[in-house]
Amino acid sequence: MSAFRRTLMALFPALVLALSGCAGGPSRSLTNALAAEPDAIVATHNILVATTRAKADDPSEVYGGGRGDELGFARVNVTVPRVHSSGRLEGPRNGARRDASKHFAASEIALFPKEQDFGNALRENLARTDGRALVFIHGYRTAFDGSIYRAAQIVHDSGYAGTPVLFSWASTGRTVDYIYDNNSATVARDGLEKTLRLLRASGAKRIDIIAHSMGNWVTMEALRQIAIADDQTVAGALGDVVLASPDIDVDVFKTQLQRIGKLDRPFLVMVSRDDRALLVSSILAGSRPRVGDYDKDEDLASLGVTVIDVSALESGDRLNHARFADNPLLIQLLGQRLNEDDSLGGDGDQVTRRLETLAQGLGQTIGSAAEIIITTPFEVINVAVGGAR
Repeated sequence: MSAFRRTLMALFPALVLALSGCAGGPSRSLTNALAAEPDAIVATHNILVATTRAKADDPSEVYGGGRGDELGFARVNVTVPRVHSSGRLEGPRNGARRDASKHFAASEIALFPKEQDFGNALRENLARTDGRALVFIHGYRTAFDGSIYRAAQIVHDSGYAGTPVLFSWASTGRTVDYIYDNNSATVARDGLEKTLRLLRASGAKRIDIIAHSMGNWVTMEALRQIAIADDQTVAGALGDVVLASPDIDVDVFKTQLQRIGKLDRPFLVMVSRDDRALLVSSILAGSRPRVGDYDKDEDLASLGVTVIDVSALESGDRLNHARFADNPLLIQLLGQRLNEDDSLGGDGDQVTRRLETLAQGLGQTIGSAAEIIITTPFEVINVAVGGAR
């Protein structure tokens, strides 16, 4: 056990309190934001939603933390304030009312009563984006409104040009409900599988995936089920699969990868050695490491994935758990990757050189020196960014 891990284990009670403090205020309404003048809004993003959540008791929240009996479908239009800074998810503090001139805010909400209605919306959007779709699966302790705003921030800051789809599973948004959330993630795997099949049937030619934290459990289980069914219709349409800070037991992850089998495109696994949220998770799991803070990159890469260690990059989250979205360099890197027409397939040199070129080019836009360590099934390279050499 590393000295860093021993120190953080000693601080476990304080870390739990820190997690609780990040949960935000009690207001989860999507409908009460203060309106803004048009020139205060820089963009509006239409987020299509498939969810395993039950309807909220408060209609203004739309969906709550309870589990629904079947998939629900919606569209939420989210405005981005002109004052937005890349990597930040601007919102009110202490349950104050949202202000669209300062915060991400929902400007329009539409519920689809039938799966067919949602499929029609998918077809219309996919036709405008050349069949490209990005599915975002959020993590533990995320209320419905939080999942909507994070999806919009990722789409906006990455510059993603395809159709954004949020898969929102039944997390309560409360720190004390870790076991409930974990079980909800398991319940949701069939729903995600169905959503991916629906995307393909609606005209998706390429489906990219970004999963965060516990959302990786939902994702890996759904992809495992698709592999067991030997469904090449969906598997053949998968583009880049980005697994950010995976909250999955390492041994379980290995068995999932083995069942999924050989990958046409290597999954991109983002890890951070100083991820405090995953430390708490590993302690709850009997001090077993999670994939997102595992320190044996070559062990994972031997299973066919590309491991990207982003520990050296700055984080906008004091728990160092959301670098994939709150570090301006990484979110731009993701956007360039997802918007490219080619794949990460090919031999080892093609894979690592392309990642290295992207990271170095974007690194010139930030002032601080840092390094990304990329471990592929073929080799390990250190990528200097932000002036580091």
